[in-house]
This record gives sequence, C-alpha cells and structure tokens, in this order.
Amino acid sequence: MGFHRAWKKGIVGVFALSLLAACSEDSKSGNAEASGKDLSLDEIITKAKEEGEVNSVGMPDTWANWVETWEELGTEYSLKHSDTDMSSAEELAKFDAEKNDATADIGDVGIAFGPIAKDKGLTLPYKTSYWDDIPAWAKDNEGHWVLGYTGTISFLTDKNNVENSPKSWEDLKNGDYVVSIGDALTANQAQFAILAASYAFGGDESNLEPGIEFFAELAKQGRLSGDPSVANLEKGEIDVAILWDFNSLGYRSQIDDSRFEVVIPKEASVISGYATVINKYAKHPHAAMLTREYILSDEGQENLAKGYARPIRENVKLSDEVRSLLLPKEMYGNARPVKNQKAWEETTKQIPQMWQEKVLIHVK
Repeated sequence: MGFHRAWKKGIVGVFALSLLAACSEDSKSGNAEASGKDLSLDEIITKAKEEGEVNSVGMPDTWANWVETWEELGTEYSLKHSDTDMSSAEELAKFDAEKNDATADIGDVGIAFGPIAKDKGLTLPYKTSYWDDIPAWAKDNEGHWVLGYTGTISFLTDKNNVENSPKSWEDLKNGDYVVSIGDALTANQAQFAILAASYAFGGDESNLEPGIEFFAELAKQGRLSGDPSVANLEKGEIDVAILWDFNSLGYRSQIDDSRFEVVIPKEASVISGYATVINKYAKHPHAAMLTREYILSDEGQENLAKGYARPIRENVKLSDEVRSLLLPKEMYGNARPVKNQKAWEETTKQIPQMWQEKVLIHVK
C-alpha cells in the first residue's frame, strides 16, 4: 500500500484552549512530568521544544505524508525526527519490550490495534483540541487512541479493459472481468473487502458467508486473480481492483488518471482507518502530543488529503484544489465503520481457513 503526500503550514498560535494531558500512573518513562496535568497548547509546545525530538514507529516518509509532517514539525517547533517502519503488531511489541528505555514516542496503527494497546497498558492518553470533531467510533473516550484518517473499500477499474465500469457489488457480480483483492489470508485490505461484500449481500461482522460466497463464485468463473499492485495494474492484468480508496486514488495518479475510474460501491462499503498511539513510556511525551495535535489540525488534515487519505474530521476546511483530489462525499452514503469490533476480531481469525476451503480451491 502506498501514498503520495504533501504538507503545508503549522499551528502555532492557533489555539488558546486548555488540553488534557493525562498519563497512566506509575510510568517508568521520561513522561512522568506529563502525568495528571492540564496543559495549555502553549505549555505543550514549550515542553515539546525542550524535549527537542519525536521518534515514531510505523510512520515512514512514504506513508500518509509523514515526510512533510516531520519537516513541518522541524521547521515550526525545532523537533528532530526519526522513524522505524514496522507493522502495527510490531509497534506494540516494541512499546512493551522497551518499557525501561523507550526509543519510540508515537506510532500509527490500524484501528483494531488501538484498543489492544490500551488494554496492554502501553498508551499515554491525550485529547487534542479537536476531540469533539472526531466521530465516537474513531476514538477512545479517554484519549488512548484516535484516528487521523480513514480508508473506505472502493473499486478501481481499468477503463482500457472494461467498457462499463462497475458502480455496485451487483454490477461486479454480473460482469465478466477479472477482479483482484490480493491475499485474503494475510492482507488487512483484502479482509475488509470481504466484509464490505458481506455488508452488500446481507452479512455483517459476525457473518462473512455472503462475502465469501461472492468471491467463491468469482473464483469458480475464473474471474478472481492476481495481486492488485501498481505494476500489475499498469500492465493491464487486472480489470477491477478492490482497494482502500486512498490506494485506488494513489495508484490511479501514479499510472494514468484518465485510464482508471474509482468509485465506492453503491450498496455498501466499510470504513476503517489508522490511529495514533502515544507510548506510555515515551521519553518525549509532549512532542508526541504536539504531533497528534498537528495531525488533527486543519493544516494536518488537509495535507493527509493531499495524499488521498480522507480526513477523519468531516468539517475540516479543505482548499478546492485538495478537495478535488478526493471522491465526492455523496459516494460514501452507504459506507460505514465496523459496528461490532469484538465480533470482527473473532471473525477475521476464521478468514484464512474459510478463504482456503471455499475460495482458493476454485482459483485456476
């Protein structure tokens, strides 16, 4: 999965609000100073500058426009930065293993890992001044994790291969083109594609049978094939790829804007996203808080949008130029977040076996 990103402007002097900067008790880290205090943004900025750096995990330059995020934090607040790229699970393992000598201050994890991080006692809760602008499903009510941007399952259609681009799951079902969702045994994106199809055909988080059956039928017809990578799409090997909207838009931009069409399927789709988690044991907790504040600012949200990631703040002010990079809001009318997270966590464990037994056996 890849993003194309750009970033502008800071937030110094924008807010005069008081911010909650609470920390879990008995921390062994350098963040003890942050514990139990209500700090204004100016105080957070001052303390962040004193810390002088912020070290992230899973937030590399090439993902989610972090490169310019870090540049702006450096320019505006004199924060040095380093990142170690890793998966969500690896990020939490690192937080846990380095309790006595933390090298990471903040990470970006898939939404399912936010509650896990909280349950493991690895997070420093912090609510930004935009807290009320964040949907309830996209944040922890104590501030342990919060989404910065979302992804919604979409169709990316190669118009060179497909005369009438599918607009719905029913269109996809009745078509004759090659479809790809990637490796559902391991890929988070592919598993959410199954959930989206399940929504469309009457299923839900605890019942993926409709989605599995849909893809099994495509496999029986010889229509399920390939990896939806930029290279394969560019070669024309895939007619329709089912991807997060930010990937569809990003891939289209990388290859040829005029060649590909991107839509959110009409009947149903699923919205997910990525959340920041601040390490409970962070040596630079205020710098991490300031980073989260920046990500959720108007400027931060706009620049995520420049990389095709849909801002979590629906009321954020985007320039016309940046808004034009995203799909129309109307397309998302039947897209929804996971309603039963516990059920989804259990069901995803069953996907590899279901996929092997009911879908892969038909793939030619």
